[in-house]
Amino acid sequence: MQDFEKLGVFYLGKPYDPAAHKTVDVPLLYASKDLVTHAVCVGMTGSGKTGLCLGLLEEAAIDGIPALIIDPKGDLSNLLLTFPDLRPADFRPWVNEDESRTKGITPDELASQQADLWKKGLDAWGQDGARIQRLKDAAEFAIYTPGSSAGLPLSILKSFSAPDPAIVADSELLRDRVSATATSLLGLLGIDADPIQSREHVLISNLLDNAWRNSQDLDIPALIAQIQNPPVSKVGVMDLETFYPSKERFALALALNNLLASPSFQSWLEGEPLDIGQLLHTREGKPRLAVISIAHLSDAERMFFVSLLLNQTLSWVRSQPGTSSLRAILYMDEIFGYFPPVANPPSKKPLLTLLKQARAFGLGVVLATQNPVDLDYKGLSNAGTWFIGRLQTERDKARVLDGLEGAATEAKQNFDRGKLEQVLASLGNRIFLLNNVHENAPLLFETRWTMSYLAGPLTRDQIRLLMQAHKPAIVAPAATAIPRAKPNGSTTAPVLPPDITQVFLPVRETGPLHYDPVLVGAACLHYLDPKSGVDIVRSALFSTEIGDGPAAVDWTTAEESEFAIGDLEKAPPDGATFGDLPSAAAKAKNYAVWSKAFATWLFQVKKLELLRSPSLEQLSHPGESERDFRIRLQQAAREERDRIAQELHTKYAARIQALEVRKRRAELAAEQQKAQQHSQILQSAVSVGTSLLGAFLGRKTLSVATMTRAGTAARQIGKTWKETQDVNIAEENTGQLQQQITDLQEQFQQDLTAQQAKIDPATEQLETPQIRLKKTNITVQLVALGWKA
Repeated sequence: MQDFEKLGVFYLGKPYDPAAHKTVDVPLLYASKDLVTHAVCVGMTGSGKTGLCLGLLEEAAIDGIPALIIDPKGDLSNLLLTFPDLRPADFRPWVNEDESRTKGITPDELASQQADLWKKGLDAWGQDGARIQRLKDAAEFAIYTPGSSAGLPLSILKSFSAPDPAIVADSELLRDRVSATATSLLGLLGIDADPIQSREHVLISNLLDNAWRNSQDLDIPALIAQIQNPPVSKVGVMDLETFYPSKERFALALALNNLLASPSFQSWLEGEPLDIGQLLHTREGKPRLAVISIAHLSDAERMFFVSLLLNQTLSWVRSQPGTSSLRAILYMDEIFGYFPPVANPPSKKPLLTLLKQARAFGLGVVLATQNPVDLDYKGLSNAGTWFIGRLQTERDKARVLDGLEGAATEAKQNFDRGKLEQVLASLGNRIFLLNNVHENAPLLFETRWTMSYLAGPLTRDQIRLLMQAHKPAIVAPAATAIPRAKPNGSTTAPVLPPDITQVFLPVRETGPLHYDPVLVGAACLHYLDPKSGVDIVRSALFSTEIGDGPAAVDWTTAEESEFAIGDLEKAPPDGATFGDLPSAAAKAKNYAVWSKAFATWLFQVKKLELLRSPSLEQLSHPGESERDFRIRLQQAAREERDRIAQELHTKYAARIQALEVRKRRAELAAEQQKAQQHSQILQSAVSVGTSLLGAFLGRKTLSVATMTRAGTAARQIGKTWKETQDVNIAEENTGQLQQQITDLQEQFQQDLTAQQAKIDPATEQLETPQIRLKKTNITVQLVALGWKA
């Protein structure tokens, strides 16, 4: 295993020594946890910005971190060009044939050159085909193309669904969501609407606000209907007709209808729903890197979609539990135009909110651009990590320094603007300045070689080829609700004794409704098992058919409803018709019998089936699928890994620090011994030389004095030999201490890896405890005649 294959860290490259103009041969490891405080990557064309960001996303995939990747240019789809065998044939479909013609070689020869280039590049950075295979196995990669069938299409039918209750409860967040949705929708119609002056914007905002505050979903057909017949009679203090006459509202409704009827718009209504949770993980719970390519869209369509996506992401974030570990990444390339310093496009508010709030929920936002002067650097002061490559203009450098200064102020760190300005002026290709508020000082580094083949922006045909195998798995779009035809039946509900309760199950359809009788049962179920740590109270609503005769009701055929007892209605809508009522349902005494049978059935059948993770000692929630439970366990495992890493770091840090102190002392002693050795060697040489010189200059015989001096020189040579031995011992002590430090660091990593190996939510065999109900823990709340449309 390479020394960069460590848990919870991203291998981004190697430190760069600007004085020696070369890299230092140790890996630069970036803690994934640091990305929770967001990151910004800036660099001009050719700086290596795309390679750095693709490398970061590759590392996230290996670490099991899913990502939403907004790709305005089309080159982030290169993440799917990973070839573990590194054969020329793998590269051949993706090489640029124009480049082969320019070089005067065939495309096959160019593919062979690229395969060799990637082998050598990977090898130089300690990587190989096996690591590429590990990347492919760790996560799923997919390309989505909203408004196009080239990749996997995305449906916006649910984009106007009521936000999460946490959003609705926060008036500022709801206001921002309403305004951004209205602005982006009108922008799609070519209407540059001012939120205050535009009647179109005010009306649509009021309709969205009214629907969402009442937990009602809207789609475009429903919005068209509400524009023609609004559920509000006043806008502000003015009568609706005075504010926006129906004839003029019809023109807006007609424009939306034309958009909906346009053949080119149909692709916006097909494919998987725009559901963030579904995009980030597969049906089996495997992490996914979802590349959302918008290069084929017009500027208005891009703004419309990006705004919807950011708002949906914000809703998803607010629905997650808090965490200090990285849960997912939102990455957007070429942020130019979506986060400007002065203007307020629909994308800016949700993006700014994510930068301020998403860290508490584990979402790391990564923004990249080659035009830093066009960014709101005050908003970017929320970013804790900056990757800064070669910049084009002095204005770009000044804007980046402003952003760094804001981030330093936010983190309460010192900021040396002059020194950083000098560093930025000397950056070369693939050399980046890493400024991380979680580290002590900025660092220069060279980016590693990407495992993905950098083919450049992919065409729609190339995306179609990549996604061809995924197309059968696309979820069919939800069918538009069609009003149910009015069948024959009574137009009034049956007259029943007053002690028979009647309820009506809610409906989501429009138009005339027909109701058939069912028996409805509601109960509060308390599952209690101290041994398993289960103490769960849940309410459930069931319905079953009513027949005739003694066995009129069979609870074993009952279906659990998606509604709760509080959702039941007391009266039907006007114009509803009713099916025939079985005679058994008209007798009040039967309901007491059915209620008792309902309680018995619940006791016998309604066991609580849960999933349990033995390693993390966590239980699934009632109704939580295995996929969703495993996704939740993945995040819990990351949090546990970070906790264990901190504990082990605390355990080993003091020991390593003590050895480092001893090593520094030993190094100092070795230096002193070397100095003494050098001095003694010099003194011995002088003594011996003087003695010999005296013997050979004019003296025919060696005198007693000469012999004495020679003896002294010999003793000094002996001292020199001793000093040499002392130096060897000191250097040996230093080497032993360094080895102890290395061994301790390796032991730290082994302990961390061993702890992590115990926790693998993706493959762990889950236990399936079943919690039975006690009769005393069943509370029947209702058994009544129900009417179901």
